[in-house]
Amino acid sequence: MYEPNKTFKNLALFDFDGTLCNKDSFTGFIFYTLSKRHIVRQGLKILPWIQGYYLNIYPAHAMRPKLYHAMFRNTHAESLYQLANDYAKELIQHLDPALLHQLKCHQQLGHQVVLVSASIDIYLKPICELLGIELICSEVEIHNQKMTGRYQTQDCSNEQKKIRILEKYNLHDYDSIYAYGNSDEDLAMLSLADFPFMVGQAQSLPELNLARSA
Repeated sequence: MYEPNKTFKNLALFDFDGTLCNKDSFTGFIFYTLSKRHIVRQGLKILPWIQGYYLNIYPAHAMRPKLYHAMFRNTHAESLYQLANDYAKELIQHLDPALLHQLKCHQQLGHQVVLVSASIDIYLKPICELLGIELICSEVEIHNQKMTGRYQTQDCSNEQKKIRILEKYNLHDYDSIYAYGNSDEDLAMLSLADFPFMVGQAQSLPELNLARSA
């Protein structure tokens, strides 16, 4: 039953790669921060898994942590985070115009906006700070000022997206849930939404002028 004195608000959940961002931001981060020589040398060490990934034999949610470990293990944390801040400032200039506009419309209506991504927090945190939104993503581990090469959370994709959202937010507190994704890895997140949007399938973005703002 509706509670007359209860204040409702709306929640908007955005995937990053392929949705808000047109490119593979994680691969871009590797090439932005590391030398080609290092990338080739480390890539050769995990070549069978890379080949399996491109042949659709080895899944993306397993490939990302393995690739991160190969590329960034023992990297100096402070230097990497500085590069990540620079990368975030550059990347934010190349977000999908239509999805970025939709995000800003949610903000103008007072909706709570969250980026939910399998990409890593190193560069997603500064992006979210620049956009003024919240973040759920794959989080990496640091020890003694160096990157361990390990995740401290599970890869934030597929069912993990749904689990992490439900851990952080009580969806009963929201009047409407919007979710934006582009792949099968977003289906669990989209299943939570009253207004799901799949890039490449839906004809148009959800109309926000009809939504109740917080």
